[in-house]
Amino acid sequence: MSLVPRLTEARAPLTRDVEVLDEFGARRTITIPAERSLTVFVDNRELVTLMTLGAAPELLVLGYLRNQRLVDSVTDIDSITVDWDVEAAAVKTRAGIERFDEKTARRVVTTGCGQGTVFGDMMSELETLRLPRVDEPHARLSQATLYGLLNAMRLQESTYKSAGSVHGCALFRQDELLMFVEDVGRHNAIDTIAGWMWLHGMEGADKIFYTTGRLTSEMVIKSAQIGVPIIVSRSGITQMGYEVASKLGLCLFGRATNKHFICYCGFERFDAQPLPSAVAPTERTA
Repeated sequence: MSLVPRLTEARAPLTRDVEVLDEFGARRTITIPAERSLTVFVDNRELVTLMTLGAAPELLVLGYLRNQRLVDSVTDIDSITVDWDVEAAAVKTRAGIERFDEKTARRVVTTGCGQGTVFGDMMSELETLRLPRVDEPHARLSQATLYGLLNAMRLQESTYKSAGSVHGCALFRQDELLMFVEDVGRHNAIDTIAGWMWLHGMEGADKIFYTTGRLTSEMVIKSAQIGVPIIVSRSGITQMGYEVASKLGLCLFGRATNKHFICYCGFERFDAQPLPSAVAPTERTA
């Protein structure tokens, strides 16, 4: 008997066209991202409602369960069935979830777009998270590779380019793009990547996580949970995100576009190759 969970492949339109009125009094049609609710039930018990674009809902649910530490192994899950007609995802486990009420009782409302929730145990489990050593070659990043990664994201076709209003996340092995996903909230996008990695038995030690969103404590913790030691963001960082990353030994890049970036912490994982400059760059705020 296969222990890989059975997943539906529910599909929903990622965008829709709407008629708008612009500042010139002209009516025109533009494209906006779709957004829909997805209520997750685990063994017929309601767990959470996620607001999502719906690009890969089964992987989103799988990654959510993983990152919330509600299940220990992907093999604990028998199936995930998504039905957009009722906007629900039904998770069936093989043997139930021990201490379900206890594990889901304590929640922290996070700053994630779409109002993410992090169960309180995530914060208490920081001490158990382990990342690869800084002297391991696969857990480092050179400046040239960083530029290659940013260029790959620049060329990536996306809903954001056509409709805006979404966040994108990507998983890289150096500058090789392995997976890209968009959603209305960056926490949903990283959960989807986590689910994809879990389903394929993929480790994060030699990977780099990219996000268009800011680096909050939630995003840093979820990156560490999948074992990724390097994070690159197009946006900035919060104080708690910085403190958690420093404690865990992550290398964090923010304000990263084209040839510009700020390395906030984890300098020991970065092989810098500074560009020549006659004038020192103006300090940017996070």
